[in-house]
Amino acid sequence: MATHFPVNVIFLWLAFALSALSICRGAVSDIATQDFFNGILSAATDGCAGKTFYTYTDFINAANSFSSFGTTGTSDDNKREIAAFFANVAHETTNMCYVEEIAKSDYCDSSNTQYPCASGQQYYGRGPLQLTGNANYGAAGTYLGADLLNNPGLVAQDDLTAWKTALWFWNVNSNCHTAITSGQGFGATIQAINGAIECNGGNTDQVNDRISRYTNYCSQFGVDPGSNLSC
Repeated sequence: MATHFPVNVIFLWLAFALSALSICRGAVSDIATQDFFNGILSAATDGCAGKTFYTYTDFINAANSFSSFGTTGTSDDNKREIAAFFANVAHETTNMCYVEEIAKSDYCDSSNTQYPCASGQQYYGRGPLQLTGNANYGAAGTYLGADLLNNPGLVAQDDLTAWKTALWFWNVNSNCHTAITSGQGFGATIQAINGAIECNGGNTDQVNDRISRYTNYCSQFGVDPGSNLSC
C-alpha cells in the first residue's frame, strides 16, 4: 500500500534538499572573501576614486544576480573563475583604483542602429571591467533594466550597477565564464576583454600583468592555474 506524506512534510523535505545543494555547491563569498577583496583594494594608491567606490557587499550582491558565476563545475573551476575575474578587474582598474577611464573619448559607434549614441553622452570605460562603447552600454542596460545608453555615467555613480555590468560582460556578453569552466584557459578571457589590442604580440606587457595577477590569486585560493594562460 502506498504511503502518503503530508504536504507540509514534502515542502520541508524539498527546502532541506535545496539548502543542502546550495551548501554543497558553495558560494562566491566562500572563495572571494572580504579579506581577499580588501587585499586588492589596499594596493590601490591613496586618494583613488575606487577606494571609496568599490565595495565587497555590492560585489557579492551583484554576483548573486548571476547564479552560474563562480559556482559552475568543480571547486577548482570555481576558484579559477573567480581568480580570472579579479585578475582582469585588478588589471583594468589598477587594483580597483580607477572607476573611469583616464583617456576619455566618445567611443560612439554611429553605425550601431540598435543602440544609437545619445546626444551629449560618452561611452568610455567605466566600472570594474571598464565597460566601453554604446553597444555594450545599450545591451548591458537592456539586460539589467537600466537606461545606460542615455545615462552611461550611472556605471561610475552606483557601485552595484558597476559590478553588475562587469558580471554581465563576463557571463552574458562574452565567453569569459565558459572559457574557464570548459577548460579553455585564462588566455581566452584576455582575448575576450582586450584581445584585439593585447593578444598575438600586441602588448605582451599587459598580457603578462593579467597572467601574473591570475596566478597570484590562484595561489591564494590554493588552486593550480591550469594551462593556456596567454593569448
